[in-house]
Amino acid sequence: MGAIRTPRDKWIEEGLRALAAGGPEAVRVEVLAQALGVSKGGFYGYFRNRAALLEEMLETWERGVAEDVIQRIERDGGDARERLGRLFDFVETSETPVASAGVELAIRDWARRDEGVVPFLRRADNRRMDYLRELYRAFCPDDGDVEARCLITFSLRIGDHLIAADNGPCSRTEVLAAVRNRLLG
Repeated sequence: MGAIRTPRDKWIEEGLRALAAGGPEAVRVEVLAQALGVSKGGFYGYFRNRAALLEEMLETWERGVAEDVIQRIERDGGDARERLGRLFDFVETSETPVASAGVELAIRDWARRDEGVVPFLRRADNRRMDYLRELYRAFCPDDGDVEARCLITFSLRIGDHLIAADNGPCSRTEVLAAVRNRLLG
């Protein structure tokens, strides 16, 4: 009986974890194999080299934060406010290896230093903004209002993890709920 191979997606997930923890330099075949508890030989059954893994990690991230999330939100239907509500809930609670705040920030940092990463980031950001526009346009007739709501929503997703300031008399949860209510109002 042959050995069970570590699935391809496990290599990608572990690569994304390493990226979040230490940037692209931390994505090393030996380290990933050790973290997975396997030999590095299995890696080469799936990937030509480290560069191929990095590209698949970016493709997986792009799909995971854009199309996969959109399909998940759209699956249950409802009007635009209901779908936006589900999107807010999903983003607040989802910490998959692909959609974690750490991976998001690591990819943004990586794109600042490697222009080959920029197209993945730009496509993902544009797809997410286009989806937000579609939803907000359903109940906001003013294009300026739509753009403002989209930018606030998206900025909140990216920046909330970077803000260390206290929230005054309200908890962060209360502040986020108030922002959500204003955006969906």
